[in-house]
Formats: sequence, structure tokens, C-alpha cells
Amino acid sequence: MKLKIKTPVIVEGKYDKIRLLSYIDGTVITTDGFRIFNDEEKRKYLKRVCDNGVIIVTDSDGAGALIRGHLNGILPQDKIYNVYIPQIKGKEKRKKEKSAEGLLGVEGMDGETIIRLLSPYADGGVEAKCTLTRAELYAHGLSGGENSAALRKKLCRLADLPENLSAKALCDALCRLYEKEEISGLIDKAKEEE
Repeated sequence: MKLKIKTPVIVEGKYDKIRLLSYIDGTVITTDGFRIFNDEEKRKYLKRVCDNGVIIVTDSDGAGALIRGHLNGILPQDKIYNVYIPQIKGKEKRKKEKSAEGLLGVEGMDGETIIRLLSPYADGGVEAKCTLTRAELYAHGLSGGENSAALRKKLCRLADLPENLSAKALCDALCRLYEKEEISGLIDKAKEEE
């Protein structure tokens, strides 16, 4: 059974759209990759459809980060729900070679991962499971310290998130996916690996 997602989902390309529509019942809009940077009509359209919010799901590579950053710059911040796919090494089935960074994109994600990442948005639900501030990340040694970057990378790996998230994006992603106690457990595991 597909997840019913009322909030429009923005992805990079048509294969990402096809993949998501295998698991969700909702509107999926493509940026057509980097064309979003020069396509004024598409940008206007995205601004119109985000009245009640949009979910952005891009690849966890550098190109995906650029597209996500552009979307975060042109759309109202209070209307954006960023969903991050994990950084998994591999190659999409339809491609002859791995991507430049050797990571699977949205189209390469398994159904279980897609459902786990998008289920918080099913049936109109977009509320975070908890709150976590950047000050709390700092208190846990995840920002502003000598080994903070390394610890954040470990936490991101354990939480199935891209390793290059900013502190703000990390807070938001963790709170959308995990309860406060689960986050504490992940932080403890990351510290144990040091």
C-alpha cells in the first residue's frame, strides 16, 4: 500500500519521480536537474505550489546539495521540509557506471528507505517528532569543538543521513526521523566509536 502524501515532493529527475511514485500516492515534481537554475517558469511554478509546503528530496551528492541549496534559497523557508537520503555506495541499475561520487541517488533507494523517510509526511503529517537545538548539538560536542565534524559524520552515518549536513539541517532531519531518546542513543553510539 502506498503512502498518501498531500504535500508536493520535489526531486531532481524523472527517474527519481518514477521511483517515489512506486511507494507514494501524491504529487512529485522534478527540477530537471540543473535546469532549475535557468528555468524561470519552473521556479515560478514551484513558488506557487509551495503555499502549504513542499518536501525536497535530492541525491546526497554534491549536485543534489547544490539543487537543494538553490531551492532553499528561492522558496519560503517556513514552507520547506528537507528529506535526506542516506549516503550509500553503489550504482543505479539503469546506469552503466557509478555516479561521480559513487553514491546511490533517490532512484537507487530501496522501498523500505523511501517509506521510512516519507512516512512522517503521510496523511498530512509534517510535525517533527521532537525538538533539538543547535545549542544542544554544541552541548553534546557535535558543533564548535575540536572533533565536532568527525563526531557529526559518525552520527550522520548511524542515523542514515548524508555526512555533509549543516548543524541546522542535522537538527531538523534528526527531529523528523527520531524521538529525543533515540537521538540520545545515536549520539552515545557515535561517541563510543571515538
